[in-house]
Amino acid sequence: MIHLEGKKALITGGSRGIGRATAILFAKAGGDVVISFRIQEEAAKNVREVIEKMGRECLVFRADLSRKKEIQQMVEKITNKWGQIDILVNNAGVWTSGEIGNMEKRIWDETMKINLEGVFHTCNEVVPYMKEKKRGWIINVSSTAGIRGEAFHSHYAASKGALISFTKSIAVELAPFNIRVNCVAPGWVDTDMCAEVFSDPEFRRSVEESVPLKRIAPAEDIAGPILFLASDLARHISGEVLNVNGGSVLCG
Repeated sequence: MIHLEGKKALITGGSRGIGRATAILFAKAGGDVVISFRIQEEAAKNVREVIEKMGRECLVFRADLSRKKEIQQMVEKITNKWGQIDILVNNAGVWTSGEIGNMEKRIWDETMKINLEGVFHTCNEVVPYMKEKKRGWIINVSSTAGIRGEAFHSHYAASKGALISFTKSIAVELAPFNIRVNCVAPGWVDTDMCAEVFSDPEFRRSVEESVPLKRIAPAEDIAGPILFLASDLARHISGEVLNVNGGSVLCG
């Protein structure tokens, strides 16, 4: 029932994890995609190969989302080629540790520049094209940390909490232009971002036990809700935070 034929999607941080799973799922639904990456070039090329084998188009761009100019250049190249960006998935992000009282400002700044400012600049560049077409879908990837906080990750939680408020604010602002803006808030996800902490079997088991559904989500479990929010099945949903955490955080 979900079809993205004729739609063009930009997915930031699309080389691995949630971004990769989302790009592939969008292609399966008939959409063409752009993925951005910062470091993992080979992984990004692999995503392109998978999608092209499905008969869909996949563009790949290296872009540091902490740099406004690189975002501008990427969006300009996409629109010059395609003339449109229908769906924007702001997925790129970083997750690092930091103890308050002993956190270097550079760690705070890096997180805010990528997780929050990067989303702002990407939206700022893409929204004018959506307004011109009088339609658009924006899905921001937040986190349960943005809802409940997270000890020793206050900078990450702050960036994701701000992203939720940003989502709700621009959802109302862009509604007159038929642009829907929503957010998914994943809990623990089995991706490269969490590979280091999950390398400890005891810690992994403790996380599994803490989730009511007793499992850690693969990236595909987050990509599905993102696809839903990008589809006409969610045409009357905007400004919403869709929690995808196996029941570990109950709100909304």
